[in-house]
Amino acid sequence: MPGLLLRALKGENTPSRPTWLMRQAGRYLPEYRALRAEKGGFLPLVYDSAAAAEITLQPIRRFGFDGAILFSDILIVPYAMGQDLAFLAGEGPHLSPRLADHALQALQGVPERLLPIYETVRQVKAQLGPDRTMLGFAGSPWTIATYMVNGEGSRDQHDTRAYAYRDSAAFQAIIDAIVSVTVEYLSGQIQAGAEAVQLFDSWAGSLAPREFERWVIAPNAAIVAGVKALHPDVPIIGFPKGAGEKLGAYARETGVDAVGIDETIDPHWAARELPKDMPVQGNLDPLLLLTGGTQLEKRAIEVLEAFADRPHVFNLGHGIGQTTPIAHVEQLLGVVRGWRG
Repeated sequence: MPGLLLRALKGENTPSRPTWLMRQAGRYLPEYRALRAEKGGFLPLVYDSAAAAEITLQPIRRFGFDGAILFSDILIVPYAMGQDLAFLAGEGPHLSPRLADHALQALQGVPERLLPIYETVRQVKAQLGPDRTMLGFAGSPWTIATYMVNGEGSRDQHDTRAYAYRDSAAFQAIIDAIVSVTVEYLSGQIQAGAEAVQLFDSWAGSLAPREFERWVIAPNAAIVAGVKALHPDVPIIGFPKGAGEKLGAYARETGVDAVGIDETIDPHWAARELPKDMPVQGNLDPLLLLTGGTQLEKRAIEVLEAFADRPHVFNLGHGIGQTTPIAHVEQLLGVVRGWRG
């Protein structure tokens, strides 16, 4: 029988709620910090498949989450497309050359950079019990393009938004190239053992409605269609962070099987406005997990009750913070696992 998470993603309103947390494998865990100190920087960890598999499994062993999310990074796609990728201490990721200054055609693809990620998936899947779901992921084209154009993250994606207005044909070519590689990448993860995949659109909230339709909905729909043509039974979760009132159109038009919602969305609004019976994932504020206490428990129950009448995967509205206490994660899991709809 499939695990609880996979059942929920396929549309079953399970009596208890499957749970995983975005960034559940990472710096808040002492076992992760120890392994990183031993192995070195972030990118070497991602490309050491045995180490990346161990990191993916660490939160499963400690907390028994229902899903194991691949330890990797969304910028593996532009890295495979030929940009250089570096993670600089205190500065975050940097891609070069910036496509604001260089043509897309200047990049020479390096598809073999995807292969160690598939090996990580294989190693994790081989060690997961049948009641746990292996989750793969990729960044969505708009979010990936913001890094490719600007070379690094930014607060409001100003340079990329201006580029897309100034030369929409060139920007469309970047988006189309990302779509193509992402379909290949997600298919490779699925062939290696991923049972569901998530599309992260971390900067979707920076776009006006018409641009959201073109640069978020349309390319994600193309990825979903491409992956579904190859793997029709594998659920795809779409997570357009910051989408707000545009979330309904995203859920209806992209073809995703489930939609993740961030902490700024009223869960009662989402339960009312999203397509009937569509699985929903989310959406506790990560800061509540950081602070803990009675407010954490109260708000977790509010989320659970808001989605009581539809399939629901309990998660945060974004990634778990690196200073989150272990005890607060245990407190949250006690609430979620003790709840019955």
